[in-house]
Amino acid sequence: MSTKPRVVVVGAGAFGGWTALFLRRQGARVTLVDAWGPGNSRASSGGETRVIRATYGPRAVYTRMAARALTLWKEHERRWHRQLFHGIGVLWLVESDEQYEKAALPILRDANVRFEELTGAEVARRYPQINCDRVRWAIFENDGGYLTARRACAAVLEGFLAEGGEYRQLAAQPLPATGGTLSSIGLSDGSQLTADQFVFACGPWLGALFPDVLGERIRATRQEVFFFGAPAGDQRFTETALPVWADHGTPFMYGIPGNEWRGFKVADDTRGPVIDPTTESRMPSPEALKTARAYLGYRFPALKDAPLLEARVCQYEESPDEHFIIDRHPAAANAWLVGGGSGHGFKHGPAVGELVARLVLGGAAPDEQFRLSRFAR
Repeated sequence: MSTKPRVVVVGAGAFGGWTALFLRRQGARVTLVDAWGPGNSRASSGGETRVIRATYGPRAVYTRMAARALTLWKEHERRWHRQLFHGIGVLWLVESDEQYEKAALPILRDANVRFEELTGAEVARRYPQINCDRVRWAIFENDGGYLTARRACAAVLEGFLAEGGEYRQLAAQPLPATGGTLSSIGLSDGSQLTADQFVFACGPWLGALFPDVLGERIRATRQEVFFFGAPAGDQRFTETALPVWADHGTPFMYGIPGNEWRGFKVADDTRGPVIDPTTESRMPSPEALKTARAYLGYRFPALKDAPLLEARVCQYEESPDEHFIIDRHPAAANAWLVGGGSGHGFKHGPAVGELVARLVLGGAAPDEQFRLSRFAR
């Protein structure tokens, strides 16, 4: 064991948890650290559900990554004997601006992602509960769907521990690097962890941990999610009758039916105000509820007066260009910064973890699109 590298991963969310797991599988001695636990209510990976989809406009790197991630999600469902993925499909509704969806079509084909192009009339016939008056056409991703977020984070931790990983629930603070190397981090109980390599996958806290390198390049934005109740016995708004849907207009609204009986989820993808993820009150706002309810009444008229069952305030961890950040710390070659999920990172967790483990242990350079140097251009 003395020849195996020791790696500390800070952050047990979608990026950090999967990275720790894949590092462990490649033979590293891994300690995973998180201040509040995987999928906690402050985390970007918290909450009930997340969409998994491969339509990404012209950004082919994420289509390929989503396809790989889906394969890994399914593999781990079988390995762990628990359902984390609900393959109910994803429906992209197109009203006016179609550039994003048109750009995605050849990339989806190249990545061998199964999908259908539907006319507005075909969508209306297939899903009469959707108001399709202005829908011109749509993409239906056959293999898309949704993931159970909080539960998946817990499953990854359980899998990591079962394979010999170590977990410590403490806050971490990197200590100053010397000679281009980070030797240890401080923990909130006064102890320190030393390692050969470090991975900081700290979600919305990444910028605060590394203000000189990242600072405002990682911003936490307030995002509100609402769950509405369908009429008793009405199956039209469950996942047996509807797919995940994405309305890529202004604003960009999306939602998930059913959510394992939790309710009909509606969310606005518009970036909210910048918040402190540690101290922010998680009380939903009347303004955001009004927006969600107005949209619900327009797109799903039968739910116009549906009761609000539950609401949640989470956050995105935004990078300036919404690309991920996966790169070495410029002053410490053995410290990796992994973040910038930008509201679309959760689904990619296993693919990011696999990639980062390979970079950390293999010494390769990350993709140019993920490197810090792009901010200097």
